[in-house]
Amino acid sequence: MPRAKGGSKTRQRRKKVLKKAKGYFGGRRKLYKTAAETVLRAGAFAYRGRKQKKRAARALWIVRINAACRQVGLSYSKFMAALKKAGIHLDRKVLAELAVSDPPAFAKLTETARAQSR
Repeated sequence: MPRAKGGSKTRQRRKKVLKKAKGYFGGRRKLYKTAAETVLRAGAFAYRGRKQKKRAARALWIVRINAACRQVGLSYSKFMAALKKAGIHLDRKVLAELAVSDPPAFAKLTETARAQSR
């Protein structure tokens, strides 16, 4: 049986990796082995970064809601608990947006929360 070298498939696979390594410095861009290692590592960082981005966004929303609550003399945890008890189902993203762009509407929510917590 003749030996199969797999030329075109191997070349396609390597070209795919080198294409992903575009813009890297030196051998990381030009040499297959180092490029493959770098691309693999970059993919791991990108995957992790996508998770961290969501985490950071949620943390920012919480900070914004907390700051708006503190201005009216309410803690974040009491505010969120009171909203839940009142049956107001707004997520943190929307609440943070209200706190920043529409303070009167947020003030109404805090009044509702204050009435609920009593």
